[in-house]
Formats: sequence, C-alpha cells, structure tokens
Amino acid sequence: QVQFVESGGGLVQPGGSLTLSCAVPGFSLDYYAIGWFRQAPGKEREGVSCVGYRDSTPYYADSVTGRFTISRDDAKNTVYLQMNDLKPEDTALYYCAADIMASRCTEVAAKRYSTMNYWGKGTLVTVSS
Repeated sequence: QVQFVESGGGLVQPGGSLTLSCAVPGFSLDYYAIGWFRQAPGKEREGVSCVGYRDSTPYYADSVTGRFTISRDDAKNTVYLQMNDLKPEDTALYYCAADIMASRCTEVAAKRYSTMNYWGKGTLVTVSS
C-alpha cells in the first residue's frame, strides 16, 4: 500500500521553528501535486500548503502565509514544510497527501480534497510554552 511517511514533528515554543518531511519510499512523486494538511482536535482537516509538479507557484493557507515554506525534492521523493514563527494555533497532526489527478494545486487551493490520496499517519506538532 502506497502511503506517505511524515516526520519532523515535536514540541516547540511559540516563535520557534520546525521542518517537516514526508516521503513515499520507493514511489515516484513525479506529476503529482503534493499537499500538507493538518487537523487539530475538534476541527476539520485543513489544507495548509501545496506544491505542484514543476510549478513555481505554491499554495498557502492564509493562516500560514509568510511563515511556512513548502518545497519538494523529486530526486528524493520528499516534500518539506519549513515552519517558522510557530503559534499555539498551529498545534495539530500534520499529514501529506498527493493529488493523483493533478500536477497543480488547484484542488487544494479550492479546499477540495476528494482527489487526494496516499495519506500518511501524520506527525504531531505541539506549540506550547
């Protein structure tokens, strides 16, 4: 079963930084848009960021714009999420998924996630003093 493996989460103080990674060992991410999502307790899953395949315009949710940066290394089949100036409201379980129907982030930007696949189990980010 193809599934992303996320890593890099942890406990960090407000204002701190973390870098998350997600990869699918042995599986090429070529041609897929890859999204980072998060879900906090009692809240719906939210598309945080997305990077298209050979697309220079990533998507960011308003809540993370200017603080998070997404990147991908297709040679390593890995996508990263650099998170700076973390806030308590960023606390959530963070997941990766691939849009198996698109190379661009149009669906994630429109908050439509039905074509997302290969969901991982997530990595927990806790922002607290």
